[in-house]
Amino acid sequence: MKNTVFSCPVQIRMSDLDPFNHVNNGCQMNLYDYGRTQFLEHVLQTEIDWLTFEWVLVHVDLDFRLPIRIHDKIVCETELVEMGNSSVKLQQRMLNTVTGEVMSTCNSVLVYFDRVANHSKLIPESFKSLFI
Repeated sequence: MKNTVFSCPVQIRMSDLDPFNHVNNGCQMNLYDYGRTQFLEHVLQTEIDWLTFEWVLVHVDLDFRLPIRIHDKIVCETELVEMGNSSVKLQQRMLNTVTGEVMSTCNSVLVYFDRVANHSKLIPESFKSLFI
């Protein structure tokens, strides 16, 4: 499997801040969602149609290492680290591009999902081939 890290800048907004002037932990989850979406659109080479999209997020865990502040220059890095029969594991991190510090990390699992039958299904070879 290719070891490719996808990186996209994220915008910090005033509404993301908590009373400590840090990006709120819940808002960081939104930034990781954005990073995952950008990663998948990059890999699939198309915009995601959320009405037909066949991947669902089934697990996520975050570790907050350093506070992110409004003027920090941050990118979200995303990497597919494991592919199973019906799921993929992603690792992500928020990286301060000025200092090189890892601000937080996120691990997630996405499952390829049959919306009609309401259960997982096998990942198509066409998707797997994007990572070989």
